[in-house]
Amino acid sequence: MTVEQEILEKVLALPAAQKTEVLQYVSGLQTAKRPPFRSPEGILADLDFTLTEEDLAEARREMWANFPHDDIA
Repeated sequence: MTVEQEILEKVLALPAAQKTEVLQYVSGLQTAKRPPFRSPEGILADLDFTLTEEDLAEARREMWANFPHDDIA
């Protein structure tokens, strides 16, 4: 069964009021404008922000420092 067939089957089983809601939702999806994807580097470019491997390693150590460690032996 295709996705379209599954959607149709589910929509046909709905009451009329919910079918109207589905139509409004789908119409909104068709007209919605999504912002273009920006890479993390592009998002941070104007912040004069640098992140080194050592910064990441330190953040990981801090994050996991209090995490309970179960000894598996």
